[in-house]
Amino acid sequence: MKSFIIILFFFGFANSSYCQDKKSSDSDEGSLKLEQLPEVVIRSAGKDFSVYLTDKNPDASVRGLQEQFISYNLGKDYEGFDSYLVTMQTQNGSLAATYNANGKLTRVVENYQNVRLPSKVIYSVYKEFPGWQIINDKFLFTQEDGDIIKKQYHLKIKKNNEVRKLVVHANGEILKGVN
Repeated sequence: MKSFIIILFFFGFANSSYCQDKKSSDSDEGSLKLEQLPEVVIRSAGKDFSVYLTDKNPDASVRGLQEQFISYNLGKDYEGFDSYLVTMQTQNGSLAATYNANGKLTRVVENYQNVRLPSKVIYSVYKEFPGWQIINDKFLFTQEDGDIIKKQYHLKIKKNNEVRKLVVHANGEILKGVN
């Protein structure tokens, strides 16, 4: 009787531990899909709100400067001025932000050189210009009052002795430079 209870206890324990590891046939059911949402920084400046949208740039120096800007505390530095300019620089680029008299963020201009390009940009350039090589790039990102005005890459490409300049949108659309 004692061995029967021990065996029954063992099978009951083994069965319950097996049930926890069992995978369901519907792998989509119950799984969560993670999506990256754009970071929005909202700062209260009296009655106004400041909005800054970060870029999901693959280059670490761009993201680092944007994070440094987000953590910047304007404090009371803007008081007494019609507008207030904050500039930040790295080895590869700069960020210039303008605040109004109330301390509201009105305009941000970011300019970077020789950054890591998004895969959509690289793919569209090499698809449109096979055999060409990207030799220089600049990234321009501008926003006003939380709206993105300009987000584009200025590229120089080269094949043999021929050099072309391209303007490519961040989604890969070539805006200028195609014959």
